[in-house]
Amino acid sequence: MLRIFYTAGVTPGKWLTRFAERYPQIELHAERYDADNILGLLGDDLADAVFLRFAPGQSPKDDTRHVIPLYEELEVVCAARDHDVEYYDESIPVAELEQYPQLDLADFPPEAGGVDAAMELVATGAFIARMPMSLARLFGRKDVISREIAGGEPSMIGICWPVDSPVAEALEEFIGVVRGRGASSSRQASVRQAQQQQSKPAARPAKRGGGPARGGTQRPRRQGKGPKKRR
Repeated sequence: MLRIFYTAGVTPGKWLTRFAERYPQIELHAERYDADNILGLLGDDLADAVFLRFAPGQSPKDDTRHVIPLYEELEVVCAARDHDVEYYDESIPVAELEQYPQLDLADFPPEAGGVDAAMELVATGAFIARMPMSLARLFGRKDVISREIAGGEPSMIGICWPVDSPVAEALEEFIGVVRGRGASSSRQASVRQAQQQQSKPAARPAKRGGGPARGGTQRPRRQGKGPKKRR
């Protein structure tokens, strides 16, 4: 089984579907994880790979785990409808946000209601909240609007997996799918193995006649009786 967890806002559906279609023999478990320390799942051997969010330039890669950055997310501000923020057509300068009371999403862990609880407060008009665009879309409400922050702090989405994994071959296939490799790509582990098998020289068939087999004993030649006399 290959266990994949992903942080809220990440949408790995296309990769999961493609992997399941390409490798139906590998059981796949995928689950969203809303708590903060998603890397802890790798350390506790509860996940084989995780999709996570981190600040650009602050990759969690180290001697124990690989990390591949996948794409960057824009930061947006969420506010109630009819809030001053709504009157900005597309984006709002980051300096303009300082005049409004802001919520910190770190104060809203899953046990305290998470982003849903923060959005409820935002909908009252008393607060605004800054967050990655994907979270604003995931937890969006009809009574809350969002605007891109000009000069905001983007975030990076990446995939992380341990250096030493008991399912390394399956992981390599999954990482290849995430990176967009085709089913016949020579960089896929299964394709390389098949190519190596095909490139092995075929065993030579044993020779028939023309000399003794290796390790055998040569049969003595039959002594002739000389040429026949002509009559």
